[in-house]
Parts: sequence; structure tokens; C-alpha cells
Amino acid sequence: MTASRAPAEPAVREFEATVESVDGREVVLDETYFYPESGGQPADRGTLDGHLVDDVVERDGAVVHALDVDPEALSLAPGDAVTGLIDDAFRTYCARAHTASHVLYGAARRIADDLGYAGFDISETKVRVDLTTAEPLGDDDLIELERLANRAVWDSLPVSWETHSAEEAREVDGIAFNTKTEEGAMSDGAVRVVTVGGASAAGDRPVPDADPWDVAACGGTHVANTAEIGPVAVLERSNPGEGVTRVEFAVGPTAIDEIGAVHAAALDAAATLDARVGDLPDAVARLRDENNRLEADLRDAREELLAARLRDLPTVEVDGARWAIGTVDDADPNELREPAGEALAAGEADAGDAPDALAAVGTGDAPFLVVAVADDAAADAGIDAGDVVDAVTDEFGGGGGGGPTFAQGGGLDADPAAVAAWLRER
Repeated sequence: MTASRAPAEPAVREFEATVESVDGREVVLDETYFYPESGGQPADRGTLDGHLVDDVVERDGAVVHALDVDPEALSLAPGDAVTGLIDDAFRTYCARAHTASHVLYGAARRIADDLGYAGFDISETKVRVDLTTAEPLGDDDLIELERLANRAVWDSLPVSWETHSAEEAREVDGIAFNTKTEEGAMSDGAVRVVTVGGASAAGDRPVPDADPWDVAACGGTHVANTAEIGPVAVLERSNPGEGVTRVEFAVGPTAIDEIGAVHAAALDAAATLDARVGDLPDAVARLRDENNRLEADLRDAREELLAARLRDLPTVEVDGARWAIGTVDDADPNELREPAGEALAAGEADAGDAPDALAAVGTGDAPFLVVAVADDAAADAGIDAGDVVDAVTDEFGGGGGGGPTFAQGGGLDADPAAVAAWLRER
């Protein structure tokens, strides 16, 4: 029964060991510094006696090294002495990323109520931490998380770890302890506790000999000081489940690239808006107001144009009522409600030739029908826009509906001009 010594001695990159067992390409040693995949941290990479280590897992209390080699070509046997070499770059990245997740959780402690830990994962380019909070985190919270995390890095807080009994660990003040997500922290009733700092804040400024930045049950590898993490860049957030906020962030080269990309985007936006980077919020607010005004003007102009098109539809007598019937290009049925009302109201103001109703058939790949009826025609002549739409969809397919003064239908299986001709002749 062997456990990895990586969490306790994360700086070791080369070691000697004795083979205990070989099963195909799987090798168990009397001791190992390879970290087995656990708790969201991936397995270490490296070599064992020159053979690439394809995977490392803990199984039945033993650390199993799966080698990238044909079992028949593997000459190792129990009792053989071997040399293990751990990929320094990947171990360093994982240690920095794992410690950064604790730093981020410590930052979340300072901005979120009823905080809980729901999961964690390290990938090649980013890290995710799942948090449970009383209220979902917003964009402002992400900015503050990033700011506080980078302050904790800058303040060079010490990182330490020690083993307690399960009962003692649960009594540690403020400990993040989740048995479902931190199985690697527990072994034979003992719990490994990782502490970041031994400092709390006056404001957010650490002071010695006070509460730590973060304390958590954790079985991963860590750096000795937060200064080793380097820059932290929060990338995005999502909500994978009820009450859970997923925060994704980067450390190392990915974080540096992200910070550079954000800075470049800010400079480009500032140049476009002829403003300083610091003035971007005000410039964007002015641009948004101007855009809203232009959109409103465009909507008004669009309504006027569509109303003019509807007023120009040819008129015809149908069952004693005067109808304006025709086709309309480049329009959406939902756009025509207000213009149809305006077209009928404008007609009523003219000298006696106002239509009682109108029917507009939209052209394009998805023909539709809009029917509008003047209030007095609906009441006096008994014209019902919904009934007309039902009659058209019965004849030409599709579906729709509406009330006496406005209705619409879609999915018509006919040429729009043929639908308009049918309406004039019915």
C-alpha cells in the first residue's frame, strides 16, 4: 500500500524507487513522487526508466503508473531499481494553478455570502472553480475576484500543509471541507489541510499573525508562496447548476496572453472612440445612448415606410366591405401591426375612400398573411380578422390566429400573389 509523496514534497522532480509489481504495462513502486489524477488535478507527466508515463491513478490504495509501452517490450520486474523523472513544466503549472484556485476561493470568501465549494478542475489552458453562493456572481464580482486574487499573489503569502485527524480538521476555523470533491485529501482517517497565508486584512491588506487567506482540505500539489503563482486572469463565468457559479481563470502564459489581449482590445476601442482607456465607460455610455436613439429613429422610419406601402395597396369590394389587398416585400409579420393600424387610421381621415380592412401577404421564402380591420368595420360590418386568416390557412395550409381587428398566419404553401388574388375574389 503506497501513497504518492508528491503532495508532501512537491519540489521533487527525480527519485529512485523499487518495482513492487508489474501487470502488463502498469507498474507499482515501493514509493513514488508522481501525482495520481485526483480531485480535479491531472496526473503528472514524465518517465520511468526512460519509458513515458501515460497515466497515473490510485487504485486499491496503490499508485499505478501506466507506461506508454508495449507490455511485451517492458523488461521491468519486481525488485528492479528504477528512476522516475517528473515533467517539471507540467508539475509547476499544476502546482501554481491548484494554489491559485485556493487564492481565488479566498477572494470569494471576501465578497460572497454563504460560500461553498462545489468542484475544481485544471486543464491545459485554464482552471475552473465551482462555487455555491447565496446570490449568483456578476461581472463586477468577477473583476473583484481577479483584483483580490492578484493582490494575494503580490503580497507573497506563505502556503503550508499539514495532516490532521478528520475530527481535528473539521474543527479548523473556516476550513473548506467537501468530502465529495476532495477525496485525495483523506487517507486512513487523516485529512491533509492546506493553508494560504496566516494573514487577514485591514481592508484587503494582509497583516501578520491573523486569520489565513484560505484554509481547505486538499490533496493536491502546491507552491510554497503565492508569489510563485504569477498573474491570475479571470476568463468567464457560467451557471452549470442551481445555486452554482462556475468561474474559469488562467495562470501563467495563458493569463499573460489574456491580459495582453484585453489591454489591446481596450486600446483599440479607445482609439476608435477617440477617448482615453480610463474614459471608455463614459464613451461607451454615450455611444449606447446614441445607438438607442438611432434605433428608435430607424424603427419609426421603418413603420412609416411600411404604413406607406400598406396605404398603396390596391382596394377592392369584398362582401360589401372595402378591402386593401396586396403583397408586401421585405417585411416581417410582427412589424406590420402598428403600420397596419396607421394605414387604416390615415384612410379614415381621407375623403370617404378609407378601406374597412386590409390584407397584406408577405413575399419571400416563408409567405405569411396579416389582416387588420378598422374598429368600426369590425363592429358594424361584422368583419373578423381571425376568421379571414383561418379561411386562408384552410385553403393554403399553415396556421395562425388572432382577434377581430388583427390576425396573422404563416407557413402558407402558395405563391403570395395567388393568395392575394384569392382574397380579392372570395
